[in-house]
Amino acid sequence: MRTNLLRTAAAATLVFLLAGCAVSARGAVRHEPSSSGARHEPSGSGARSEPASSAGSKIASVKGSRITVYRNKDGEAQRTITSPNGYGATRVFLVERDEGEWLQVLLPIRPNGSKGWIRAADVTLAETSYRVEIDRGAFRFTVYDGERAVRTGKVATGEAGTPTPPGRYFFTELVKPADDGGAYGAYAFGLSGFSPVLKSFAGGPGQLALHGTNKPSAIGTRASHGCVRLSNDDITWMAKNLAIGTPVVVKG
Repeated sequence: MRTNLLRTAAAATLVFLLAGCAVSARGAVRHEPSSSGARHEPSGSGARSEPASSAGSKIASVKGSRITVYRNKDGEAQRTITSPNGYGATRVFLVERDEGEWLQVLLPIRPNGSKGWIRAADVTLAETSYRVEIDRGAFRFTVYDGERAVRTGKVATGEAGTPTPPGRYFFTELVKPADDGGAYGAYAFGLSGFSPVLKSFAGGPGQLALHGTNKPSAIGTRASHGCVRLSNDDITWMAKNLAIGTPVVVKG
């Protein structure tokens, strides 16, 4: 089943202003990954009192045009976040804890790793067994389906002065640049994290990304402003198989 969780930006022109990307991705079009990336389920079902395991993750897709994020389950409002996001993609959150009527989620804000609580009634839940792990020291990514590695390859990471920060993130949008030969390569996934060094970059907020490249010779080195670069074959595979909201863990 295809849900809003699997839909990406539909604007005629998008400017992808990310920490490691100095060029605008104009003429971006919507792309819908395979429905195998996430399984839809009723919101609030399957309540758990423990954090989600590495074998499976829940993804919360906002139903309306905005959602209130709370500091705690007592209903103390923390902030309001709009949907779709700035790139035209339905707003999603990675669920860290499911307590039935309340969900603790990872937020796509500074500082990296920020969490908040949302009401399950305000979102649609889906589940994915996929996750992406980035090993900075080995310059390698691995995609897992549960505990089974299904794809691995080399990456380029941030330079010494603009490092790729370790942490737990999730995909926030998928953009397909009009020019496959540009700096983003075939596709670019926005991440929920931000550069620890660049508070802004090329007019954007210093958001991190996983994306393709037109400089494959740099893969296996520290070459970016913080983004993770992959081969165009690898990022295309991810675009076809991984849902928005898929968790990404940067280690090393």
